[in-house]
Amino acid sequence: MSLPTFKSITGRAIPGTRKSAASQIEYMPSVDWPLLVAFISLTLFGLIAIGSSSMPYATRHFGEPLYFVERQSIFLGLSAVLGMLVFCLPTRLLERWGPVLLIFSLVLLALVLVPGIGKVVNGSRRWLTLGPLNIQVSEAVKLFIIIYLAGYLVRRGEIVRNTWKGFINPMILVLIADVMLLLEPDFGAAFVITAITAILLFVAGVRLTQFAALGGLLVALSTLVIVTSPYRLQRLASFLNPFDDPYGAGFQLTQSLIAIGSGSWFGVGLGSSVQKLFYLPEAHTDFVFAILSEELGLLGAVAILGIYTFIVWRAFLISRTAYALGSHFSAYTALGIGCWIGLQSYINIGVNMGVLPTKGITLPMLSYGGSSALIFVVSFAVLIRIDYENRRQQSQALKPSRKEQVMRAGRVYA
Repeated sequence: MSLPTFKSITGRAIPGTRKSAASQIEYMPSVDWPLLVAFISLTLFGLIAIGSSSMPYATRHFGEPLYFVERQSIFLGLSAVLGMLVFCLPTRLLERWGPVLLIFSLVLLALVLVPGIGKVVNGSRRWLTLGPLNIQVSEAVKLFIIIYLAGYLVRRGEIVRNTWKGFINPMILVLIADVMLLLEPDFGAAFVITAITAILLFVAGVRLTQFAALGGLLVALSTLVIVTSPYRLQRLASFLNPFDDPYGAGFQLTQSLIAIGSGSWFGVGLGSSVQKLFYLPEAHTDFVFAILSEELGLLGAVAILGIYTFIVWRAFLISRTAYALGSHFSAYTALGIGCWIGLQSYINIGVNMGVLPTKGITLPMLSYGGSSALIFVVSFAVLIRIDYENRRQQSQALKPSRKEQVMRAGRVYA
């Protein structure tokens, strides 16, 4: 009669248990399947949303209804390959590369500002052209700064919590990146990066006096940036009352509100939006949520919010698990990615609903944008890798030691 066995993480059968085959323990780490399904569902739905919202614009300007869908699909294919490669990288390598990635991000931001290198679209110099691809540098910078800050808080955690120097040093680098982003100009990206930095520093345990000083500085700088920029003042005025100038400064927000209001409870039907018919400018980019709300109604809008909330919640759980396991770099990185996805999605939705001033921030995986999709897929791959390492560490803790295996085997033979 054969001995009862169970499988170890290596897949080898080791004697020493009397469990039935149905109850054998697998010490093989898995992944967060609900999170993976939610992200894939959001990505596929994003293709549908881009197709629905962009067909009239694509037909008129390019003579091809699926022009933007095809381009987005190509970027998603490249993103999937790159995401799988990033998933294979241990987080310790990302921690080691943090300072290099920060320097690289600052170099990219500087290159964008160079005439002839940075590409200007709609008055903003935010893109680098690499052959047929246009890369929005600010999206990559967000991820690189998160990775750098996570490593810095691990290496200099005590100094950050107890001295002003440790607190100010990373803020100087972030402010340099913010200044270059404002020169593009890209106020939305600068705001998101600064907000993520503040959250990570707060969670790392900086003193309240330091945090209050940071908050006051950010409010003062934001006010200065808005007051000294005529077009930002105009955006703020149109946000406060868009119907004062519905055919001028408030046109885009007015059309967005009309689209959302037209959706009612259940929407007018997927593909049946009226506002995308040249009323809402470039609806497939920053205002895709308004078109989805018109076509899917309140219930569809709530479902989209629910998916984003679920992804952010799972990211926070992954962060908490990593911290409990002693993987502080992974914990800070997962927290930063979760905050990034949450902030960017909620800000974009708030802009569409007229709750926040227009900032030019994309809706993750739903707005059209190849570089945005690529960076979010890579960020998600990093998040899944952290979760995988958490599960592997937990499985190693549950796995019987070699000594225990030998003792169990001896008892069976006896």
